[in-house]
Amino acid sequence: MWKLALRNVMRHKSRTAMTLLAIVAGVAALILSGGFVHDITAQLGEVLIHSQSGHIQLSRAGYFEHGARSPEKYLIAHPEPIRKEIKAIAGVEDVMGRIYFAGLLNNGRSDLPIIGEGVEASREARLGSGMAIWAGRKLADRDEHGMMVGYDLAHALKLKPGDWATIVMNTPDGALNSLEFQVVGIFQTFSKDYDARAVRIPLPAAQELLATRGINTLVVSLKQTSDTVPVAGILSGKYAGAGLEVKTWLELNDFYAKAVKMYDAQFGMLRIIILLMVLLSVVNSVNMSVFERVGEFGTMMALGNRSSRVFALIVAENAIIGLTGAIIGVVLGIALASGISAIGIPMPPPPNADLSYIARIRVVPSVVAGAFAVGLIATLFAALFPAARVHRIPVVDALRENI
Repeated sequence: MWKLALRNVMRHKSRTAMTLLAIVAGVAALILSGGFVHDITAQLGEVLIHSQSGHIQLSRAGYFEHGARSPEKYLIAHPEPIRKEIKAIAGVEDVMGRIYFAGLLNNGRSDLPIIGEGVEASREARLGSGMAIWAGRKLADRDEHGMMVGYDLAHALKLKPGDWATIVMNTPDGALNSLEFQVVGIFQTFSKDYDARAVRIPLPAAQELLATRGINTLVVSLKQTSDTVPVAGILSGKYAGAGLEVKTWLELNDFYAKAVKMYDAQFGMLRIIILLMVLLSVVNSVNMSVFERVGEFGTMMALGNRSSRVFALIVAENAIIGLTGAIIGVVLGIALASGISAIGIPMPPPPNADLSYIARIRVVPSVVAGAFAVGLIATLFAALFPAARVHRIPVVDALRENI
């Protein structure tokens, strides 16, 4: 039966070509659209990780919920032993301390409220590959009183690299403290709101301002983002009884989860439209092919073939077409994805951001497998209805189609 099915497929070349074209186009489109979505979400996640949050953060219990207003109340007094323990876990690349504060930044003429971060300069420079330097450079360990300023904040206060500005803030005891810093760099991240308020200074200078030796957060950088959940599970089990809580980058970046849902909804609808187009195109082609051959099928049944064999033959023919179309579509989709990725797709800044980026088409195994299955299953499903109609046609009525 399969040999006969293959001969029939090759015999009706034009009809087969039309069906194949619809399947190939649909499968390739699914691979390209799915790969595009995966690239957008993956790039967004990596930018957030490597510009702000890191992969995992470890802080005192209650800090993530209440610490934004009073970070000085949630200090880890002795972070070094914890840092060494975390660094020894497989998959961890580095562990860095941060301390957060709020205050005013004054340029000698006006001031603006800021959110500040005291960071370990060299470690943060390695993590911060997603932070774009608009002017100047990144903080270095030698910058005892250096400061990096967000792009929008620098624009508002008319600051540029080399300028001096004063940070004014309250210590945990309520005293007013101030320290002068020189701007060494102006940065941009994915978040426009963050760039409008953020300042980064060396960790020792921030501890001097706050009159403390503690830190708020240990930021964990991993070798692979895919290790986030396993490593977070290890840390949660290890420090749950020590009054510390663990948050992954997914939990810290609520914007990311909402953006992923938005993109999934948009491109999910696109996938449904592509599926319907493939299904309708194949159904139309198969219907025309089958009903043009009703007389042929009548002759087969008159010669002793059961109607069930005719049904199976039609399904087998479309299985061959569907399998061939799905394979060609997968090969074409991967080839197009590789070609487009080599060139890149310039993308405008997403909402609430200033940074544009280059999108690519990722070849995702699950997307490729899903597209292959759609091409094959849609073709088989499209064959069932016309095959069932031929199955029910009396032999005499089928033979009349030969006249």
